[in-house]
Amino acid sequence: MSNTDSAPWLTQEAYDRLKLELDQISGPGRQEIIDRIEQAREEGDLKENGGYHAAREEQSKNEGRIIELKRLLETAQVGASPEDNGVVEPGMVVEAKIAGDLEAFLFGNREIADDKDSITVYSERSPLGAAIQGSKVGDKLTYAAPNGKDIAVEIISAKPYKP
Repeated sequence: MSNTDSAPWLTQEAYDRLKLELDQISGPGRQEIIDRIEQAREEGDLKENGGYHAAREEQSKNEGRIIELKRLLETAQVGASPEDNGVVEPGMVVEAKIAGDLEAFLFGNREIADDKDSITVYSERSPLGAAIQGSKVGDKLTYAAPNGKDIAVEIISAKPYKP
């Protein structure tokens, strides 16, 4: 498998949305947190200063998200939304019977989904994802779950994700 095969896939819309988020949190957002830390620091004793500790924790989370977004945006394959052809590929909402239960999920990177969308996401690198990648509506297959059990899957539908 080449690096491009294992690179996360994003729609152009998702890439643009994440780039805007990165610009915000690494610029004005970062400065707002620094300003809050400075204000809290001026209040005195840092051991008892809840505002200072909360701002430092927020700073740590923000810096982690900056690193995560930079890595994702540098390695992502960016492409148009997949065709509506019933083939399971990143960017599709898949409806499948998994071990007899009907389940709908977004196939691909969780960052494809809009923040307001609470859809379940399965990566193409997950055991289920690796098994269904490239399958078509109507296909029946099995995959080995992490616990070693074989799980039956039937692809019911595969449609491009629309945020």
